[in-house]
Amino acid sequence: QVQLMESGGGSVQAGETLRLSCVVSVNVNVYCMGWFRQAPGKEREGVSTISPDGSTYYADSVKGRFTISKDSAKNTHYLQMNSLKPEDTATYFCAARFGRCPTLAPVPVQFTHWGQGTQVTVSS
Repeated sequence: QVQLMESGGGSVQAGETLRLSCVVSVNVNVYCMGWFRQAPGKEREGVSTISPDGSTYYADSVKGRFTISKDSAKNTHYLQMNSLKPEDTATYFCAARFGRCPTLAPVPVQFTHWGQGTQVTVSS
C-alpha cells in the first residue's frame, strides 16, 4: 500500500518561509514525487515535481521562490517555500506516481497516490 503523509503547513505572513515534508512508503528514487495545491473554488494545480533522476519542474508562479528536494534514505521529499505570498494560500498535497515525472506541467490525473493535504495560509 502506497502511503503519503504531508506536514509542515501553517499560517504565516507574506515574505515568510515554510518547508513542507512528505514521507512516503515507496522509494523516492523510482517514483515521481510532486506537490499540488488547491485553493477554494479553484482547480488543483501542479506546483513542483522531482523525478527519480532528480530533474525538477516548477510552476511559473513559484519558480525562484520554491525548491523541491528529496532524501532517499528517509523516503521523504520536501518543498522549501520562500518569500511566500498571499496567493500561495491553499491546501498543499503531495502526490506520487511510479516512474518518471510528466514531461510537461503535471496535472492531478497523472498521479495515482495522494496525501491528505496540509494547509498553507499566507496573510498580507
